[in-house]
Amino acid sequence: MTGHREAWEPLLRDLERRRAAAAAMGGPEKLEKVRRSGRLDARARIAALLDEGSFTELGLLAGSADAPADAFVAGSGTIDGRPVLVGAEDFTVAGGSIGVAAASKRTRLAELARRELCPLVLFLEGAGHRATNALVAHRPAPNDLQALVELSGLVPTVAVVTGPSAGHGALAAPLSDLTVMVRGDASLFTAGPPLVKAALGEVVTKEELGGVDVHAGASGVAHLVVDDQRQAVAVVRQWLGLLPSNAWQWPPEVEEAPGRRLLDRVLDVVPPGDRQPYDMRLVVEELVDEGSFLELSPDHGRSLLTGLARMQGQPVAIVANQPSVLAGSIDVAAAEKGARFVERATAFHLPLVQLADNPGVLAGSASERAGILRAAARFFAAQHRAQVPKIHVTVRKAFGFGSSIMGQNPYDNQTVCLAFPGATLGGIPAAVGGATAKADAETTKALVDNEASGPWRLASSATYDDVIDPRELRNAVLDGLRLSRGRRTTPAAPVVHTGGLP
Repeated sequence: MTGHREAWEPLLRDLERRRAAAAAMGGPEKLEKVRRSGRLDARARIAALLDEGSFTELGLLAGSADAPADAFVAGSGTIDGRPVLVGAEDFTVAGGSIGVAAASKRTRLAELARRELCPLVLFLEGAGHRATNALVAHRPAPNDLQALVELSGLVPTVAVVTGPSAGHGALAAPLSDLTVMVRGDASLFTAGPPLVKAALGEVVTKEELGGVDVHAGASGVAHLVVDDQRQAVAVVRQWLGLLPSNAWQWPPEVEEAPGRRLLDRVLDVVPPGDRQPYDMRLVVEELVDEGSFLELSPDHGRSLLTGLARMQGQPVAIVANQPSVLAGSIDVAAAEKGARFVERATAFHLPLVQLADNPGVLAGSASERAGILRAAARFFAAQHRAQVPKIHVTVRKAFGFGSSIMGQNPYDNQTVCLAFPGATLGGIPAAVGGATAKADAETTKALVDNEASGPWRLASSATYDDVIDPRELRNAVLDGLRLSRGRRTTPAAPVVHTGGLP
């Protein structure tokens, strides 16, 4: 038997040549320029994100000789042994623009994420759709943005912005569950500065138009800002480690985690008087497992803290008022931030820990014109719909709709509802309420005295399950989480809602 090795050799040489050309990206000069800047090229980003040696490429041979891999490196791998899909726009090829083949690869990735039920991570650094696409015949087909919408609430999705990202590519960021931007490099916009100048006559830099300060602060599109790409991949790995791979699984727990303890420092951080500011972040960091708190959107809606953490190894979602900003009042940005966070975190079955200390939603004509009623109602609806274990703690105060938003209402599906001594509640502050109702001096005094009397009246009617020593906060929350363990005896499933939110 002579075999066929010689006949295979030219075919295999041709395959190897084509693979090498496709893997060459923009060529040695462009890649060296990227490396000299201290940044990572598209393939290096993927390698840094994934477990070593786990990357399997998809669509390597897509594109043409002028556009290796069609400027989009894509495939699958693992993070901590769990499968993920990943794609990276390659700015060294055609400015990272989206060609016809790359568009198919992007959609293929998102469809695989839905089919194989694993997270999807996209690195964005491109110019949107390639202008020459208009000269190429292509068939009508679904696009990746449609597929990303279909993924919402089913598998975790991440957008890491490592450079300027415009148009179609940039839209992946607000459609993702987590958006990370690299300071000094990243920007997001519907159209870049040249198009803005041509269309509107506005001269603006890419940072002014859509840099990290715009999207981490004003717009709220970015959840996290990091200093470099290696920090970006580290925080993505941390975030994914707190979530299940899909909505049919429970969040992953860590064994041999720290357990019960008293939080003596809380008495030093939280003033008993409800008019004194303090940093709620310090309380959260004491409450959760040491070093586990990953705060999201810290520069947007700053009167509300949102983030993921572990408690005795179990992932939880934290929503807490921040009394050092607006006294903890919930403005439009905070309400919208809270609603989005609660919807996404609870879609993946993370218990909700709500720490309330606010004087209500932000009043005033500017707040009303900005839409505080609709935003606050949306936040309330999102937390009310949450089907996960909910643990509420009134730390000092929760007035009006501010208490409802933070899950204090009786029979609002709480697993546990607690208060610190001295906590106050009411429709509005008592003195203001008395004046508004034109109450006499005796009635006004009774209202004020009742407000100052603490949570005892509500505890006496079982509105609160308990009033706790602040030092027992962690232990009380852990007791609530233990109570809810029975839910894990049933299969996890995606959350289904009927009807729209405000």
